[in-house]
Order: sequence, then structure tokens, then C-alpha cells
Amino acid sequence: MHTPSFLTTTALLLAALGCRDDDESPMEPAPVLPQATATATTVVEYWQVSAGGAHTCGVTTDSRTFCWGNNWAGQLGGGSSGSSELIPTLITGGLQFRQVSAGSSHTCGVTPSNEAYCWGANESGQLGDGTTTNRATPTAISGARQFRQVEAGSRHTCGVTTDNLAFCWGDNEYGQLGDGTTTSRLVPRAVAGARRFRQVVAGAHFWSHTCGVTTEDRAFCWGSNSYGQLGDSTEVALRLKPTRVAGGLRVRQIDAGGLHTCAVTTSYRAFCWGNGGAGAIGNGKRYLSFWPRAVAGGLYFNRVSLGETHSCGVTTSNRAYCWGVNAYGQLGDGTAPYSKPRPVAVAGGLYFKQLSGGSAHTCGKTPAGKAYCWGANSDGRVGDGTWSQIAPRLTPVPVSDPL
Repeated sequence: MHTPSFLTTTALLLAALGCRDDDESPMEPAPVLPQATATATTVVEYWQVSAGGAHTCGVTTDSRTFCWGNNWAGQLGGGSSGSSELIPTLITGGLQFRQVSAGSSHTCGVTPSNEAYCWGANESGQLGDGTTTNRATPTAISGARQFRQVEAGSRHTCGVTTDNLAFCWGDNEYGQLGDGTTTSRLVPRAVAGARRFRQVVAGAHFWSHTCGVTTEDRAFCWGSNSYGQLGDSTEVALRLKPTRVAGGLRVRQIDAGGLHTCAVTTSYRAFCWGNGGAGAIGNGKRYLSFWPRAVAGGLYFNRVSLGETHSCGVTTSNRAYCWGVNAYGQLGDGTAPYSKPRPVAVAGGLYFKQLSGGSAHTCGKTPAGKAYCWGANSDGRVGDGTWSQIAPRLTPVPVSDPL
């Protein structure tokens, strides 16, 4: 176990890398934590989990949404802000969701009827309701569009409509909205090019970027390219419109981290690019890459999910692997703090159907619908009813059932 002094140093480093302590966004106050945790009594089965900056949310198989962890801006959706929650708490409003996405300090979701809602921090308009007012309960995104998928990033959000068009809203300082400008938007704005997208993902860094996969299996990225995270083989600083990822890969799924990006091809191989200085691109090296590099190990992946500075993937045999920064045990292999430039197996022998990487923690759900989390837990983001500034969870722990 590493020492408190190391954690303090690393926390400052991660804060510098993340958007939450950026000069242009409000500082998070210290979490107000409960003194005791009640016994959980309600068993839930998760359909999907999503790890954000310092909070986590999950959708159950009966379309209920629970969130836990830091709640400084109301990102847990429980009707209040400030106090962290150590176990899953049902969002207010009675809405059902089929997909949810936890961003740095906000959350968005799509209902079974394809309506999009967001809640939490809104200093850049990332909630898409036409204001910059924080919301502690789910608030409808402006406009009458129907969405298949939404993705909450650092200070922006993107989504794909039911007719496969991409829209983004919120902060646009680095062109991450993809509309050809650097003008922030308080309501959804169409991504330039009118391409048909199957998926879009929003990066988790204040030097933010966005990527997507078209219905023709082509990968495009836009926004900041300060570390090669757009993968277009150039060192151009910004791309204000979607730019094709180099290499001609046929892509089935993609995810954007802080300053790196990974994708799974139609042949189930993983490739990453961008800031690999701490091993996040997974090819065994520690450098920047401006074009896709094959992840080492010869593994076949169904999906990848990226955190701020680490990467994880679920193989075709439902095994979990992670690589990159491991300061808080977010790789789940039982060690810390040293980074790993190649995939390492998540400890415990569990089978996973889905993973989600957060700022410094990771969560996943098993084929049976049980949720597990590991990594940093200073504000209860792993959801096991505990919190600790100096004792992160180095291996998966089961998320507590809600009250």
C-alpha cells in the first residue's frame, strides 16, 4: 500500500490533468460524507455502469438509475448537491433510463422513449438545457430530438440521434463540438459533415476531444490534438471538424480518455493512440503516438473503456484487462502505484460483460448483472459503503445494494 504523502502528490497531479480544477471551472469543495452507512436491503441487477470523474452511475435491468460518489454539483441526480453518497442512491423524478453516462461532474441519460436528460455541473452549458445553471435533478435537453446514445465528457456532451446524426453541446474552446467553430453552445449543435454515426464519445480532459464511429465502421475524431489523441498522424493542434483517424482501420467501437483514444476493430483487436507517456496506449511503450498502435498481448476485445489516464477492455471471453496509470489501483490487478504499459488481468477471476473507466477508478458489471468497482475511493465512488483518502481499492469490490 502506498503512503498518504504519495497519494497527496498524485492527487495534485491528477487534478492538474483533469478539468475539475481548471481555472475556468469551479473548484470542487471537500465532500461532506455521512458518518455511518445503513444496511442495504434492495437487491438490484445492473444493465450498465458508468464511471465518471469522482462519481458512478448505473442502470438496472428494470430501467432504474442509481448514482453514488461525489455530488458537489448535483451529478448524482438525487435533488440536492454537496453531500457524497457511499452507496447507490436512486435518482429523483421517477424517470426510467436505458443508458447513462457519467462525465467529470455531470451525468446524462437516455430514456426508453429516446428522450435525453442531463444533470449536475453546467458551467459551460454541458447539460444542454439552454442555461449555465447546475441541476440536481434530471433536466430535459433542449429541442425535440430523439437520441439513441449520449456521452458526458469533461465540460461537453455529445449524442447520436435515432437517425444516426451526431450533436454536441457545452464547452467548445478546443473545437470538441465539431461544428467548425470554437464557440460554446448551450443547446445541441449538429456536428459538421452530416455523417451518419453509430457512436460518439466525449473526452475527459479540459483539453478535450471527441471521437465517433460511423455506420460504415470508420473512425473520426475532432477537438484538441495536443498529444496526438485525434490519431490523424499529424501534430495539428486543433481540428474543428471531424477528421479521419489514420491507418484505414475498420472500427466497431471507440472510446476517448483524457489525452488518449482507443478503439476495437471489426476483427476484435484493440488499438490506441495519443498520450502513452504512462503506458495508456498499451503497446508496451511510453511515448506519444499520433496514429493508432496495436495493444500488446494478442488479446481479442469486445469493447474498450478509457479513464483519465488508464485504459481497460473486456475480451471476447468476458475477461477484464487494464493498462496505463495505476496510482490508485484503477487497473485492478492488486498493485499500486506503478503504471503498466501492457494489459494486465484484473484480479479476482471475475467475468465481466462491460467496463467503464473513470478519472481514477474503474467499474464493471458481470454477465449476471452484479456491479464491481476498484481504484480511488476518497468520496465513495466505488460504492461499497466506505470511503478512504489513503486506502484505495486495489482489486474489484462489489457495489453495495441500495437501501
